[in-house]
Amino acid sequence: MAVARYEIRVKGRMSGSLQSAFPGLTSQIEPVETVLTGDFDDQSALYGVLLQIEGLGLELVEVRHVAQGAAVTRDGADPTPGNPERGNSSQE
Repeated sequence: MAVARYEIRVKGRMSGSLQSAFPGLTSQIEPVETVLTGDFDDQSALYGVLLQIEGLGLELVEVRHVAQGAAVTRDGADPTPGNPERGNSSQE
């Protein structure tokens, strides 16, 4: 089965100790939320992390499947300059 990459957004800025509860995921702190990103072997692995988030009392904001190696902005657009098909055109 193919590995899938997911971006999981939780409300608030997670402390270092909370981030360490997710060793297989990278975390990025944003102004009002924390973004956890990682590769999952299957959906049961993803659900395990979602259950862990719930168990820690964190508020889940969003779960998004992202392509391997893709950079994605908050609105889902490809940030590559000049790519009108992906929502970010250099033309006005």
